[in-house]
Amino acid sequence: MDMFNQAGCGEKRFISPCYRAALYMRLSRDDDGEGESSSISTQRKMLCSYAMENGFDIYKEYVDDGYSGTNFDRPAWNQLLRDIEAKQVNLVITKDLSRLGRDYIMTGQLTEIYFPSRGIRYIAVNDGYDSDSPWSDIAPFKNIINEMYARDTSKKIRSSFQTKIKEGAFIGNFAPFGYQKDPEDKNHLIVDPLAAVIVREIFQWAEQGEAPARIAERLNQRKVLTPALYRCAGRPYLNPDSYTKRKEWTSGTVCKLLSNPVYLGQIVQGKTAKVSFKSPMTFRKPREEWVVVEDMHEPLISREVFDRVRRRSVSRKNPPETGFINIFSGFAMCGDCGRNMSSTGTGREMESRKLVCGGYKLYGKRECTNHYMDYRLLYHVVLNEIRSLLSFTEAEMKEIDEMLREPYNIKENPVEKKAADSLKKRERELDRMIGRLYEDRVNERIGEDRFCKMLESWDKEVREIRQSLALIQSPCLSGEQRKPAASGMLSHLLEEISREDGLSSELLGKFIEKIEVFQSSKEEEGGKCRKYQTIRIYYRMLASTEDPDGPA
Repeated sequence: MDMFNQAGCGEKRFISPCYRAALYMRLSRDDDGEGESSSISTQRKMLCSYAMENGFDIYKEYVDDGYSGTNFDRPAWNQLLRDIEAKQVNLVITKDLSRLGRDYIMTGQLTEIYFPSRGIRYIAVNDGYDSDSPWSDIAPFKNIINEMYARDTSKKIRSSFQTKIKEGAFIGNFAPFGYQKDPEDKNHLIVDPLAAVIVREIFQWAEQGEAPARIAERLNQRKVLTPALYRCAGRPYLNPDSYTKRKEWTSGTVCKLLSNPVYLGQIVQGKTAKVSFKSPMTFRKPREEWVVVEDMHEPLISREVFDRVRRRSVSRKNPPETGFINIFSGFAMCGDCGRNMSSTGTGREMESRKLVCGGYKLYGKRECTNHYMDYRLLYHVVLNEIRSLLSFTEAEMKEIDEMLREPYNIKENPVEKKAADSLKKRERELDRMIGRLYEDRVNERIGEDRFCKMLESWDKEVREIRQSLALIQSPCLSGEQRKPAASGMLSHLLEEISREDGLSSELLGKFIEKIEVFQSSKEEEGGKCRKYQTIRIYYRMLASTEDPDGPA
């Protein structure tokens, strides 16, 4: 563009280029502490006034409210870059250099390389910086100072978080499934009566030997909300698509829940750390560096139940194509090193399978010996042991049947009852309010638009309340419904184990804590070599049974 125009007798008059100005404003939580001077409204007034005084046409305003200066992935900033590439703007104005960012390398690249290469003039009003001015050498030093401010703020925040973590204060954005943040202390967790019912039920199923995939299937059949969807349901401002791609329970979700020590009343934090305050990348810290603080809130699960579930956790993977399922997974353990026994062999029949120490299978003799155990033999030994324990007279069967019925006469959970009563009370209030709303509309006390908005809001709350009530009432059957199922329980168990294929992981979960398998030994008897192997069965409801001299 010709910058000069002849005007009369040799007189030269300067013509200002036509600038299309982009006003960029940014405010982070850290900057908010600086006071009113950094607020978006103040930035807008300052930039608009500056543009008008200098005759710059304002193309568009770009606002990133609540974004850190160390993060350059900001929605309004990205839009500004797209408009620059489309040649929609040729002038960028900010309050100061720190509004661009607090990373001196990135900010320097923008002011020294990117803007000049795109023909963009850049002005930072308060810093007196103008890229068209020859007196702008102070900019790199300003950028360094801005980064030092961000670095210092990051250290203070990190130090504050570390103090809270060591004290056991919960610092997560959202409470884990089964809990909610205490309204009086956001760093303390209290039981969520709705979700806690589901958590306890999942642990109960897992304790009985149910595979995570089967648990997920049962939850999906009952249309129970996943943790992510449950979180979004109570917060309309959250987009479920941003939190979960699959809107259903999976074995991975169940496994993650079953391994979370938060349900023991523990707070486990400090699992990850950021590479740098300027980078969003994180790395996972070794388990020994995690911060574990016990007894910080009410536990949902006892330590005994949690440990049993972890010991007998079933693989998340689908059963192999052979169709063989190891029912002793999580029950059979090496009697020497304590590792789980692993199945080996091919085919779907028990005859072709053996159990071997997991340590030996992974690392060989330097870890443990093989502890080979014929799978079919162990199956029949355990089945016969359970059969012998369940051989009773008719009078004993009747007495035990009554005892088994008793635990199912469970009293109503007071926490669930309180939550249900509160929800029902709110539902009645909303019904009355909706009734009065219709009266006000008929009498023309409120307008159509306001009526529709209020009705939609209250109807939505009523639907959410009814869903919550259904969630409280549906997971567990009432005591009256349980009684018929409990009646004849012992007879059903006896019928089940009388079959040749009567053993299952569910049945083992009802009776057996663990099975220890020891290394076999050979002895000479009458010129013949005999193999002996010790098996110890630990029962859940009975005393531990040990038969060290019994061959298997």
